[in-house]
Amino acid sequence: MQTYLPIAEVSVNAFLLLGLGGLVGILSGMFGVGGGFLITPLLFFIGIPPAVAVATGANQIVASSFSAVLAHFRRRTVDLAMGSVLLTGGLVGSGLGVFVFNYLKSLGQVDLLVRLCYVIFLGVVGALMFVESLNALRKARKAQVGARPPRRPRTLVHALPFKMRFRTSGQYMSVIPPLMIGLAVGVLAAIMGVGGGFIMVPAMIYLLGMPTKVVVGTSLFQIIFVTAFTTMLHATTNQTVDIVLAVYLILGGVIGAQIGTQIGLKLKAEQLRVLLAALVLAVCGKLALELLIQPAELYNLTELGRH
Repeated sequence: MQTYLPIAEVSVNAFLLLGLGGLVGILSGMFGVGGGFLITPLLFFIGIPPAVAVATGANQIVASSFSAVLAHFRRRTVDLAMGSVLLTGGLVGSGLGVFVFNYLKSLGQVDLLVRLCYVIFLGVVGALMFVESLNALRKARKAQVGARPPRRPRTLVHALPFKMRFRTSGQYMSVIPPLMIGLAVGVLAAIMGVGGGFIMVPAMIYLLGMPTKVVVGTSLFQIIFVTAFTTMLHATTNQTVDIVLAVYLILGGVIGAQIGTQIGLKLKAEQLRVLLAALVLAVCGKLALELLIQPAELYNLTELGRH
């Protein structure tokens, strides 16, 4: 069943769009990521223009993240204090990111920027996460039964000023690192159409020392508001949000998020991180190949006429 997307100006199979939304929803519930790092490249692959994919992908992330975070609220695995600090930085970052996006769009360079950002960030984060997760799995197998886990060493995060207690995470630390992480994720959300979970989840685990189960729900809480704000900015400044495309992705995403949450609870934290890292690297590899391989059409007359 073909559906015409008025803003993207292409026809796409409706069941394919529902399937993509469902897949990303499952990932959202399992890993605490909005899924934008996957949905946006997948939209590229089926012929959606990058500017529309970025703005509309953010729309879908709001729905799947909201569906998943409800399940985490019921299990009390959301640190609202930490989520609020991350959100403050995220809103500022998303405003800055939309400004950069609009400037590059006026120069005609936004498509290349989005793809390059994906390859660089997914490659670096995926590789680091994969290596660390494999090491964690090896240590977990070697650990003696009943042995006490080693205490985390104090880091710069604990030495900075403006400290605050985050009870759900069991942390007492400066608000500066969470603010900076939120700011970076907000910029990425606007430029890449992502929730930023693939950056935020590793940062919260390794830099802030938060428990993995709390990280997932807290990350989703922050993602909802940042991506909603980003979507609103793109809709008002760029008019690149395709409502028809968003509805199909949202329907699939809401259902998939509930399934993903149940799957995530049955897997160990180390296993979740290995799976997420492998997925990030796979998407990075596909995008890198598309940048390197010569396209079938070397010139785009539509774009030439616009600029």
